[in-house]
Amino acid sequence: MEKRIRRLGIFMMLCMVALFVQLNNIQVLKANSLATSPANPRVQSAGRSQPRGDIVSADGVNLATSVLANSGVYKYRRVYNPNTAVLFSQIVGFDSLEYGNFNGVEAEYNSYLVAHNKPAKSLRDLLTGQTVVDNVTLTINSNLQREVAQAVDSGAPGVNGAAAVVLDPTTGAIEAMYSNPVFDPNPLVSTDLATEKAYWTAELPLPGNPLRAGAYNQIYPPGSSFKVVTTSAVLQGRPDLAAMTYPVVSSITLPNTGNPPQKLTNYHSEACGGTLEQILVQSCDADFASVGQLLGAPTLVTQAQAYGFNQRIPLDVPVSTVAISNFGTEASFAQNVPGLMKSAIGQQNVTASALQMAMVAGTVANGGVEMTPHVMAQIRDSQGNLVNSYTPKPWMRATSSQTAATLTTFMQGVASSGTAAGIFPASWNVAAKTGTAQVGSLGPNPTFTTDWLIAFAPYGQSKVAVAVVLPNQPGSATGATYSGPIVKQILQDILGNQ
Repeated sequence: MEKRIRRLGIFMMLCMVALFVQLNNIQVLKANSLATSPANPRVQSAGRSQPRGDIVSADGVNLATSVLANSGVYKYRRVYNPNTAVLFSQIVGFDSLEYGNFNGVEAEYNSYLVAHNKPAKSLRDLLTGQTVVDNVTLTINSNLQREVAQAVDSGAPGVNGAAAVVLDPTTGAIEAMYSNPVFDPNPLVSTDLATEKAYWTAELPLPGNPLRAGAYNQIYPPGSSFKVVTTSAVLQGRPDLAAMTYPVVSSITLPNTGNPPQKLTNYHSEACGGTLEQILVQSCDADFASVGQLLGAPTLVTQAQAYGFNQRIPLDVPVSTVAISNFGTEASFAQNVPGLMKSAIGQQNVTASALQMAMVAGTVANGGVEMTPHVMAQIRDSQGNLVNSYTPKPWMRATSSQTAATLTTFMQGVASSGTAAGIFPASWNVAAKTGTAQVGSLGPNPTFTTDWLIAFAPYGQSKVAVAVVLPNQPGSATGATYSGPIVKQILQDILGNQ
């Protein structure tokens, strides 16, 4: 009996210790995170007892605001401008009672938008503790956003995942960013939780998942648009390869691919070759596969990573919603030369978001410097006083200015006499690169293709860079055929408004 009592006493002591540890964990270590968690009913109640800051487009259109609630337990409710709600849904995000605000500007700049204590600038401010909300102004013009959306929707009707990104290469400012399908955030901020749940449940299983921001959250094989990166690697560190003349061939045999060996074939089995500039202008797959083999994995991986592959782009939205564009590692290519050769033309395991490829084009336009992308322009308080503004900053140096200048000449050749010839008027002085990623096949007539066109052009005293992707297109058309007209329309809208 005495032994049992002793064991019970030890057990009770251990329970008390565990209880003490858990209480300290909750009341001390996790106190702040629990107190500020969006799931905390007190936080929700406090946040909705006062209006939330506005989100405004670059041209002054109010995209999101708070209004007095006519029903429900909370004083205020979030409302998205019905004229722009769908258009900006994947950028602005939503602030839902049931599902929180885990994406877009609503989440990233929540600490400014939600009611908070005004920073003390005087003794009076310190004593009064005034509560304020701030308004966030975006870099995106509502008119351009609408024009880009119309270009994508009319040029690729019903294409799930079709996306376009327009940015300023010199500052990193996102000027438009759109993908379809999109969603209406207003049902997700209804005062009726049943309405929120019904809409959420209906949207999640839809093809393309409208609740995901396709322009930066979805990744696809970039195809030949990736050859800009491969060419950069040659120009940067392999003058011997830059000076070579590559054979005129229609296909190449891939090593270590069995008997008979696998062949990588040019589009429609066309024969092409020549100088480095000529094989980029003509987009010669077979020769670029050879270039990848000659470069070797360390050089090509390093160059891809210098453009931002294999790492998360520091866009100012919640980090978990930004997809990483993948190229591969040195280890993954160590015993896989065919994989390296296919990756050099943007296939195999290479995947990229529309944002990533717009940044590739923008980097060339900006002399080899890749700027940090951003959607916030400035933050002001309710009296219009400036609280914060975005200062453009480089993310990384991808190439030298000389390499970027050479690439610009090459890409201008693509637009004037290469795979993008005939799309743009010569007066626009466009530099471009097409991409046609063969999905599920290496032959000349794949079942589906993912089609790209990336480009940049002078715009006033600056430049503008664009990327458009249309995934999983039937047949064997090209990025020039499918994405080219959309990029042309976008540039026409921009240059026409100049």
